[in-house]
Amino acid sequence: MKRILYIMTALAAAVLFKSCGIYSFVGTSIAEDVKTITINYIENRALKVNPALSSTMTEALNDKYRKFTKLTPVEMDGDLEVGGEITGYDIRSMGVTADEVASKTRLTITVKIKYMNRKHPEEDFEKSFSGFQDYDSNLTLDQVEAQLVEDIVEIIVEDIFNATVANW
Repeated sequence: MKRILYIMTALAAAVLFKSCGIYSFVGTSIAEDVKTITINYIENRALKVNPALSSTMTEALNDKYRKFTKLTPVEMDGDLEVGGEITGYDIRSMGVTADEVASKTRLTITVKIKYMNRKHPEEDFEKSFSGFQDYDSNLTLDQVEAQLVEDIVEIIVEDIFNATVANW
């Protein structure tokens, strides 16, 4: 009796996962009719400009979708389209010591993303994503900027990916 119940449960689960057509074991929820993606260059419109940030962000987005989806990248008019602009690159003092000196400084990057799903336009959105990292104020931004940017871009790209195809 247990064996029959086990087989029926497994069979029902298999039919359910196959019939909905959008479940994936890598955590994405992409409809079967969506096959291509266009990642537009992320322009840097922040007041303070990191010259490599646009390329870094665009390439990180391309890599994420290439590694974790079966979508085919296309130059224009993909079923999905992700684009946007870097709107903020801000440095602020955070913690203050007893000597009234900043002990931590925070680098925050903000990106405004426009997502378009040509097959399912009800999923379209435009919103901002941001990430930050703190560093010791004894260090200059030049000393830590490359690693901070890499870490922040990873955070932002994960959030964009989750909002677009993981539906988290």
